[in-house]
Amino acid sequence: MFRTRLNESLKEAMKAREQATVSTLRLILAALKDRDIAARSKGASDGIAEDEILEMLQKMVRQRHDSIEMYQKGERPDLVEKEAAEIEIIERFLPKQLGDEEILSAVSEVIGELDASSIKDMGRVMSALKQRYAGRMDFGRASTMAKDRLT
Repeated sequence: MFRTRLNESLKEAMKAREQATVSTLRLILAALKDRDIAARSKGASDGIAEDEILEMLQKMVRQRHDSIEMYQKGERPDLVEKEAAEIEIIERFLPKQLGDEEILSAVSEVIGELDASSIKDMGRVMSALKQRYAGRMDFGRASTMAKDRLT
């Protein structure tokens, strides 16, 4: 589904001559191809799964946020603008992200279901969250919230 959507969006952007969208989609597809090749060497002939594509896209967004911070410190508004535009394009392919309140609610729910009581249960909690909310949650925030609840 994602692969098809990405390729179709690339074709549309090329026809519409949207250069920023074309270059961002090419970056996404190149990263996807790299991960597919790595997965094939591990025996996955179809490449990476949909949830791994979501994780890859989220990682790309996080990388751009980090770059924006650095460019702002370096007083490079032109590069800040470019990175922000790329984030916007990448986020078109991500499902709606959960807000802080929704993340906290999900963390509390999973902790309750797993009867987690200490920091030792952190791995189980995060694993369950990743299975249920792949691509829809910032797991960095979720990890911090889970850690606060378990300590």
